Amino acid sequence: MTDSHVPVWTPTDLHHQLSDARRFAILDVRNEDEFAQWTIEGRAPLHSLNIPYFELLDLEDENEEIAAAVARIVPQRLQGRLPEGEPLLVVCAKGDTSPHVAEGLRRQGYDAYNLEGGMVAWGDHYEMRPIVESERLTIIQISRPAKGCLSYVVASGKEALVVDPARHADRYTQLLAEHGWTVKAVIDSHLQADHVSGGVALARQLQVDYRLHPYDAVHPEDLLPAAFTYRYLEDEASFALGEVSVRPLHVPGHTLGMVNLLVDNRYLLSGDTLFIDSVGRPDLGGRAEAWAPLLFHSLQRLLALPDATVVLPAHFGTMHEADQQGCYRASLGVLREQNQGLRKVAAGEVAFTAYILGSLPHHPPSYDEIRRVNAGLTQVDEPHASELELGKNRCALSRSNGE
Repeated sequence: MTDSHVPVWTPTDLHHQLSDARRFAILDVRNEDEFAQWTIEGRAPLHSLNIPYFELLDLEDENEEIAAAVARIVPQRLQGRLPEGEPLLVVCAKGDTSPHVAEGLRRQGYDAYNLEGGMVAWGDHYEMRPIVESERLTIIQISRPAKGCLSYVVASGKEALVVDPARHADRYTQLLAEHGWTVKAVIDSHLQADHVSGGVALARQLQVDYRLHPYDAVHPEDLLPAAFTYRYLEDEASFALGEVSVRPLHVPGHTLGMVNLLVDNRYLLSGDTLFIDSVGRPDLGGRAEAWAPLLFHSLQRLLALPDATVVLPAHFGTMHEADQQGCYRASLGVLREQNQGLRKVAAGEVAFTAYILGSLPHHPPSYDEIRRVNAGLTQVDEPHASELELGKNRCALSRSNGE
């Protein structure tokens, strides 16, 4: 945690506060449309107030400092709108304006902090948690708390796989170097729509195979083939990783080429097929009515696995899905009873399809461009990639994942 006398929270500090469900409030000074698209969420409900920065910039003259203007305006415009008696985190887009606002609030007696790097830094923040650490097998879950994205490093002996990596390759190469693991392959469970994949770039950097199912090596709407080289990730074509086996399971529905990985006959990397609170949405390819039955049969296939199977999804909806160790995981037996989408499978294909089609959330327009990027059909620089990724993932059904 940052020194309490320093009025700044880093993204790591913020994650600790959210994970521990500590009480604090947020003053978000971004524009209203940006706030509506994406806010900070935690285990517990947060008092979050959006007051655009320009409302706090009524300078008396060009020489007045911003903090002084904020301190002057707070009693006039914000009295009673800001909570008192608890820390107040000021958030902007990139961390440029929030320090001035926080300083002005402190001059009025508020316990105010600013988020270092703003929402951009929060969106790029990563956390790592071990799922299992044994002599035979290590699985590390890598999360992006702001996005709800999960990726994995699976290792046995000195060999490792990287599964569903995000675009910041250094997070993975540093982890691999710390453990002395040699990567056997980089795998994407499917063609991602909500974030820019780091799969192809990481595989090229490490000079290893990039693996994907061929049905997802095609853009689902314009049908253009992907512009990269990959190795076929084939259904039931098990392969060895050190001392354990990895069994690919082709489970179409969210995408036509979705593949889950069953590691050591116990740990299921479920991609965007099955989440903790929900199941995948089948409409991102524009064919929801055709793909929903595929999802039904894929979930039936997963339900045939033992109840002790540990499900490790590629996304989460809210932080309340994490366990006490901060990991996003659950046994298949628990999900069989508690996951609403999975429970609908028992009602049959017709009822399941009706439920799915009635639960589809908004389709963000950026997803189409992100898939073109991930298929290698469009190149983007880092600022554009960050802009495309703004907001939470929308890969699950709306109500079941808390959206």
